Amino acid sequence: MKKNYFLILIWFFFPFNVMSEEIFLSLKKNKVNVRYGPGFEYPIKYIYKKINLPIKQIDKKENFRRIIDLKNNSGWIHVSQLKKVNSIIPEEDKVLFSKPTDFSKPLARIKKGRVLLIKNCNKKWCKVKTDNFKGWVKINKTWGLN
Repeated sequence: MKKNYFLILIWFFFPFNVMSEEIFLSLKKNKVNVRYGPGFEYPIKYIYKKINLPIKQIDKKENFRRIIDLKNNSGWIHVSQLKKVNSIIPEEDKVLFSKPTDFSKPLARIKKGRVLLIKNCNKKWCKVKTDNFKGWVKINKTWGLN
């Protein structure tokens, strides 16, 4: 009986993390290979052709990260092709505002699925850049933030 309590205490203070921490990252280059497994010997599953595309890391093995994207595509990417998240994708149409409030001047309509580069964020808004526009969008219903 004492042995069981001891094992429970060890597990409580030193939990074994089976899953890797899920974090968002971005693609570093315009062309990134996604593989079937965590190594260069695995065949290429598909190729991303969008720099700064936000993806979610769901596992890691040595220098490869298992990822999933907004459309639930998954695979393995070498860590050299990834960087800290610097972008988001709206999951619905949004309005770009001049300030982080609904009462400020609307600057542009942002279509869902567009990659927006993040400048900075607070609890409800992110200052973003897209093509010729810079402004603030609400971060609800967006893909890419931790």
